[in-house]
Amino acid sequence: MFDTALTSADLIFLAKGAGMTIFVTAISVTIGTALGILFGVIRVQLGAVLATPLTFFLDIFRSVPLLIQLVLGNAFMGMVLRLQLSGFTIACMVLSLYTAAYCTEIVRSGIDAVPATTRRAARSLGMSWLQEMRYIVMPLATRVALPSWIGLALGVMKDSALVYVVQVTELLKSTQILITRLQEPLFLLMICGAFYFLISFPLARFGGYLEKRWSND
Repeated sequence: MFDTALTSADLIFLAKGAGMTIFVTAISVTIGTALGILFGVIRVQLGAVLATPLTFFLDIFRSVPLLIQLVLGNAFMGMVLRLQLSGFTIACMVLSLYTAAYCTEIVRSGIDAVPATTRRAARSLGMSWLQEMRYIVMPLATRVALPSWIGLALGVMKDSALVYVVQVTELLKSTQILITRLQEPLFLLMICGAFYFLISFPLARFGGYLEKRWSND
């Protein structure tokens, strides 16, 4: 018969870690998406040449492993800028820029997918650039970009497991603490995986629902 030292208090501890994972992910994806939309529009409007400095800056966050970004971000804030920021704040800042770097390309590709003839037709109707972007480009681009954005959000949620390096106790770190104390790694990792599934499954299903609904419109 299976026996475990896991208690209800330990499950509550894991649930709090899951809550921290959701909180960090929600903040990072929200800020990163807003920045990604801004940077994506700027890249499209400026063109490849003029947007080179912005592209290079974002390429850094896409190319350097997130673990290194977190460590260097923490060191930069503390040792260079002399700012005493919490690990949670640093984690959200780095993850937001990390999300923005990928979201920028998703937004750019979504906008580029809108046919040029459609955009010219909007202008011929007397729409301003802002009206064209709001009523024509963004609705069409969103349909193209949504699957990639859902994948990005889920990826950021899983990558948030690395924020333990800046002393943030999220789900995986909470699991590691219990593994050290209870010495039941496989069982605890299964529970940790179940928590991640419960967090990510609704978002994935909601994205699938929107895709199906929009494809039928």
